Amino acid sequence: MEIKYPQSIKDWPEDDRPREKLIKLGPENLSSAELLAIILRTGAKGKSALDHAKALIANNKGFRGIEKATVSELREIKGIGLAKVAQLKAAFEIAKRYSAEKMESGEQFQNSRQVFNHFHESVRCKNKEVFIAVLLDGKNRMIRDVKISEGSLTSSVVHPREVFNPVIRDSAAGVIFVHNHPSGDPMPSKEDKDITKRLKEVGELVGVQVLDHIIIGNGRYISFADEGML
Repeated sequence: MEIKYPQSIKDWPEDDRPREKLIKLGPENLSSAELLAIILRTGAKGKSALDHAKALIANNKGFRGIEKATVSELREIKGIGLAKVAQLKAAFEIAKRYSAEKMESGEQFQNSRQVFNHFHESVRCKNKEVFIAVLLDGKNRMIRDVKISEGSLTSSVVHPREVFNPVIRDSAAGVIFVHNHPSGDPMPSKEDKDITKRLKEVGELVGVQVLDHIIIGNGRYISFADEGML
């Protein structure tokens, strides 16, 4: 049974308020509607910010629909005025610019999404598979990235000698492998898994940590480390 709260979020129990929840538990533990409610800040006309967020998501079939909606379409929901539309448009523009940012030499590797953002636009439209090694120092800071091969991903094309030559030459302590799937589907093939296993074993022999292998599709990616496959 759904709990009925007062319409003003400030009158809710503290643990259920989206902003306080985010501070206490982290943004990853909030629903999409709760995150959107924080951006909207306030409700109007008998509806809370969370009510408006839920309506926006339902009416536009998710965040992509909200981002594409026009000002007049967003204002169709009662209580969503120009100020709230501006807040939404600004938030989505920030997200787009963040996604377009690339890693720079010396920048520390934080997560797989960071690598995906760096390479997605440059590899997603290629009609051949490109295999890239991202070289990292002892503090997981990017030294540079190196294109190892271009073509169908096979053990003969991605040979450990070709992969680890630049890694050893640059005295890299760690490496992340990245390649694209021209089909758009990032799910790893048996060949992908076999090559990753082989390269990880070679890395252990030469004292270089293989931190991840990220396969990029069209707008999606798979991280071997995130999926526990490494």
